[in-house]
Amino acid sequence: MEQEQNSGSDPVSDVISSENSETASATESTTISTQNSSISEESQSRKTLEGWLNRFMRIKMTDGRILVGAFVCTDRDRNIILGSCDEYVNAQDLDDKEEPRVLGLAMVPGQHILSIEIDDPER
Repeated sequence: MEQEQNSGSDPVSDVISSENSETASATESTTISTQNSSISEESQSRKTLEGWLNRFMRIKMTDGRILVGAFVCTDRDRNIILGSCDEYVNAQDLDDKEEPRVLGLAMVPGQHILSIEIDDPER
């Protein structure tokens, strides 16, 4: 009798293996839906960045300088490249309309950025 039970398939093992495959399918579908939501979040963020391309932005830095230039690109480390960039040493310079220092193409390290604003299109 024992040999017949061992040689046939075990019903408990069958149930466990079918439950494992159902759990694996549920886990896979959860992973896929999580990936889809992260992809949609990434695409939304990408669209926002693409909307900022070639727009003038004002970046306040940790050392008090303000950079104003056209947004060219960014990377995963939050570094930003600005084209036609002007540097204002004091925040008062923006109000007083003093001559800024012209930098041209500038790379702004992400670790030194305090805030970013889209500048008025009137500039």
